[in-house]
Amino acid sequence: MAAAAAAAEAESEAEGPLSVASGRAPDVGLWGRCRCRCLTVEPVLIMAMMALALQGPLTTQYIFQRVSAELGFSGNRSRGCNRSQGSEAELERAVETMTSHWNLYINVGGFAVGIFSVTLLGPWSDHVGRRPILIIPAVGLALQSAIYLIVMYWQLSVAYLLLGRLLSALLGDFNIILAGCFSYIADVSDRQSRTVRVAVLESCLGIAGMLGSVIGGQWSKSQGYTNPFWLVLALNLATAAYAYTFVCESVSTKRAARLFTSEHYKSLYRLYSEGRLSLCLYALCFFIVVTVHFGTKDILVLFELSSPLCWGSDWIGYGLALEHLTYLSSLLGLKLMQPCISDSGIAEIGLLSNIAGLAVFSVAATSSLMFTGYGLRVLGMTTTPVLRAKMSKLVEVTDQGALFASVACVESACSLASTVVFSSLYPATLYFMKGFSFLFGVTLLLIPTGIIGILECRGPELPYRRFEESPQEAPISTDLATSIQNE
Repeated sequence: MAAAAAAAEAESEAEGPLSVASGRAPDVGLWGRCRCRCLTVEPVLIMAMMALALQGPLTTQYIFQRVSAELGFSGNRSRGCNRSQGSEAELERAVETMTSHWNLYINVGGFAVGIFSVTLLGPWSDHVGRRPILIIPAVGLALQSAIYLIVMYWQLSVAYLLLGRLLSALLGDFNIILAGCFSYIADVSDRQSRTVRVAVLESCLGIAGMLGSVIGGQWSKSQGYTNPFWLVLALNLATAAYAYTFVCESVSTKRAARLFTSEHYKSLYRLYSEGRLSLCLYALCFFIVVTVHFGTKDILVLFELSSPLCWGSDWIGYGLALEHLTYLSSLLGLKLMQPCISDSGIAEIGLLSNIAGLAVFSVAATSSLMFTGYGLRVLGMTTTPVLRAKMSKLVEVTDQGALFASVACVESACSLASTVVFSSLYPATLYFMKGFSFLFGVTLLLIPTGIIGILECRGPELPYRRFEESPQEAPISTDLATSIQNE
């Protein structure tokens, strides 16, 4: 008996502190049982974002090419970019308009389906853990890229791209991967380190986006739009495999929960209805900032493809690489400014940087002006990590999944709103000012600038009660949290 007890105790110690807290061994994946302390979710986000950064511009350029072929527009680069006149200029505007409308249809379809899956999967992860909501959407994104490849190889109608988007949205899409990764970081970080940890995660978006943009631009220039999509498929499959095999679970007190239940929607409602005015206002600021970011990003490719710039795939790749480089420069700026400037002040600086860059885009008629605009946005991405961290600090640790699911829903709504507004506004204003959409974005960004300033003047946020302050809650082992933070 004594030997059996000693063996059981040794086995319990070998399984680690998480199993002691939860009463069973943590679900850490096949290989991660002995290495989970060294691994976290950053590689998941890097691979998923790199696939998205490859897919987005390639899809827009592929649609532009297909629509051009259907309408008989051969382009104007061979004649000199600015010489498109008369019927040729009208044809070019028609191609841009149809491409914008196809982007609108695809994004609206994805939003309509994704809004339901995201609000189910996010709160569900508070009960069953974060790993499922990292694996399921990665599989959906792999299926989407496979359908896109079929469309390209068989030259099917571009309408079939919508089918792939709907299937991906049904399984959560990229937004639920974002929700899972940020919820994971909220599980393992404290109040002081959370803003920086969130900014590090956002910088992973920049690293992956920069790599994906450069690779996609150069690859599509030399081999067209089809071959790079094989890398998109491989990255999505690798994301699912890594999350399944290597990521250890951050929710230790897991319990069974149904996926299809109204309780998940009720938890989201309670999150914003219990007198949290600051949370609602920060969510509004986040909505506006991300809507402008998505909207201007969607039209940047079209803006650069057509006259007066007429950039090729390689130059578009360089521009998008600079766009994603702002994630890294913003992280560096945040770390440098945080000791002497409040988080709200950092967010305001990020908004001003964004406003300056968009103002230059609106009048850019040369490549040098475009790159100047990219340079002015060097701190443009400091705002979103600050807003994510502020919202996370306003809710309990057991509601982090629900919170970031709601943030993912906000991002889905941003994707829809940005497409509806900017993809409709851009073709409608081509006749009198091609860069008007960027000026409209500047006007929208003045709203969160004012709201964040007012909230900062009101005083500090409500106290945030972490799980360490509630002995009855044990969402995650201190050992795991410390080891992941020191990674």
